[in-house]
Amino acid sequence: MPYIIPVPDEVSQPFWDAVQERRLIVQQCTACNTLQYPPRAACQDCNSDQMTWVETSGKGHVLTWGVLEDSHLPVRAADQPLNLAVVTLDEDPNINFYSNLPGTPVRQVKVGDAVEVTFVEAPDGSLIHEWKKI
Repeated sequence: MPYIIPVPDEVSQPFWDAVQERRLIVQQCTACNTLQYPPRAACQDCNSDQMTWVETSGKGHVLTWGVLEDSHLPVRAADQPLNLAVVTLDEDPNINFYSNLPGTPVRQVKVGDAVEVTFVEAPDGSLIHEWKKI
């Protein structure tokens, strides 16, 4: 399956570096301890710019899902229909990731399904994080 290759910026570079090491990290505010994803320059809760990175368990659950049948992204056209799930991280239910749940047949998803992060190789050889049912 083709993947859209991310272009890291100064804020997200540590996240993508960790993905290349097969680790899933999220930001943590040192002022109020809020965990957040996607990476931002400041805390989403208190606006502090004192952010650090913490490793996660890489485990979560399907919060909601649907089937993508008509993407206008040419890179995804051949793979349709495909699952599109919102995964909530076990460490913090306010942290959500999107995934197509590779290896899961279309429509074979339930809200609450346990998932874990997996790392798949993109066409350029870099790794992308995805989620798979466990």
